Amino acid sequence: IDWAAYHHHLSLPWWVKTGSADAGRQVLIAIAAAIITTVGVVFSITILALTLASQQFGPRMMRNFIRDPGNQLTLGIFVGTFVYSVLALGSITSLPEGDFVPHLTITVSEAFLLVDLAVLVYFIHHIAKSIQLPEVIAGIARDLERAIDAEFPVREALRDEDRDGSSSVPAELTDKLDQRGAEVTARQSGYLQFVSYSELVEIAETLDAVIRLSHRPGHFVVANRRLATVWPAGAAGQVAAALDKAHVTGPHRTLSQDPVFAIDQLVEIAIRALSPAVNDTFTALTCIDWLSAGLSEISMRVLEEAVYRGRSGKVRLIEFDPSYSRMVNRAFDKIRQAGRGMPAVDIRLIDALSHISENTASRRRREVLLRQAQMILRGAEQEVAEPNDLEDIRNRFNQLFHASAIGEDT
Repeated sequence: IDWAAYHHHLSLPWWVKTGSADAGRQVLIAIAAAIITTVGVVFSITILALTLASQQFGPRMMRNFIRDPGNQLTLGIFVGTFVYSVLALGSITSLPEGDFVPHLTITVSEAFLLVDLAVLVYFIHHIAKSIQLPEVIAGIARDLERAIDAEFPVREALRDEDRDGSSSVPAELTDKLDQRGAEVTARQSGYLQFVSYSELVEIAETLDAVIRLSHRPGHFVVANRRLATVWPAGAAGQVAAALDKAHVTGPHRTLSQDPVFAIDQLVEIAIRALSPAVNDTFTALTCIDWLSAGLSEISMRVLEEAVYRGRSGKVRLIEFDPSYSRMVNRAFDKIRQAGRGMPAVDIRLIDALSHISENTASRRRREVLLRQAQMILRGAEQEVAEPNDLEDIRNRFNQLFHASAIGEDT
């Protein structure tokens, strides 16, 4: 359009005129310099603030900063404006007919500058909000909820006779895997981040084989240690090659296929808050509340060993079974140990266990929850010196105990 206006093929509105070539250069140089300076200063200060915040919240803050859509959009707009202004600056040239000044392009750069100012205000508000403790904890809780929905879809309500980790694999097949199966070892050490179950089912169907995984996403695998078991043993070589392409390991855990990671993040914040250096009891109580919400949701789901069948209808892949007791212990053990002798923490932990117990009809799961409550009570009896505080803790435990007993009778 600027070239067409330069050759008088069309005319631009009066407000698009930006003056001479020198004036246009000065405008573009000022825009580019202002934008790149703003990006450097603002993001440097932001990273410093996040680094300080991560000392309390853990390294998750830095990873969230990088992957946050709002931060990515802000950085993209700033960098885009800078690049656009630099390219526009290079288009100003001297020709025999006179200087070529891209008036419309310069006007657009000025418009981008106004947009950048609005984005800067949004960015400051967004960062100030995102590093607030309730927002961080609620964000992790939302991640946990999404991970639970993805890994443990809603099925019919769990009954007392249902068993966590119960296997639907024929006993004969299990014996063949144990006695005549071949091990497939990991090529490298790291956290298992992702497993493509569909690819493994396809390769097992092609080879007429059965694969039993020894780890779930989130587990740490060690090089040259067992990653899976394959039957018949002759298919192990091809399965090993396919497994290398069907799984991802890395230096850290991710939320993909790993709900326990979100639980561990909440626990990390809680035990940091309970440390003598921080001593922020209310933060720990907030984490316990969100843990109870997440585990209540898990308690309403069916956790069992996942068995995948191929097109022929035969069992082709056996996933490492999830463990309800493992999730509960991961959520409460470290907080219970860090908050030992703190009545407020003990009471909130028992209340959380009561809320979770209300959402499960499984006797086995209630036993797991009651075991945690018993450990909390024993620790309180040893550490809490104030009789009234200890009485409150015992009353909360008795409420949980009687509620669990009523649930079992019904």
